[in-house]
Amino acid sequence: MNGGHHRPAVTPGPGAVKDIVVSAVVMRDAEGHVLNVRKRGTRMLMLPGGKPEAGEAPAETALREFREELGIALDPVALRPVGSFRAAAANEPDHEVVAHVFEHPYVAGVAVNAEIELLEWVDPAVVRDDMAPLNTEHVFPALLAGRGDGPARAQPR
Repeated sequence: MNGGHHRPAVTPGPGAVKDIVVSAVVMRDAEGHVLNVRKRGTRMLMLPGGKPEAGEAPAETALREFREELGIALDPVALRPVGSFRAAAANEPDHEVVAHVFEHPYVAGVAVNAEIELLEWVDPAVVRDDMAPLNTEHVFPALLAGRGDGPARAQPR
């Protein structure tokens, strides 16, 4: 027993990696290119998404963030989980993202909104140095291996 005293909280020391929990959305066009965004003041492209608000489930976060960043309300019924992954954060040193990734069928009309500076449809098979580690280490390999290659792909135009 510790006499009713609680141990002090352990604070991570300098250089300790901190987690950032996020939700993100994969959307592919008819050619299989994946929608990526770059937030204002950053260098790396990443999937649309972001951090949860208090009490928000991962899927709710994904839907809200997509709407805020790209101006499109996605269909919650069409949102399909891809998986949860851990990777180095793209724009925050000494941080890792714990990402809940979902896929949604293609929807026309996405546009730059909120803190988004650029949107780009990216070929997941092309290696780039401006891509978030989450994409290059986890999401793109899964898409290229055929996991997540189901009905969420856009129909040819």
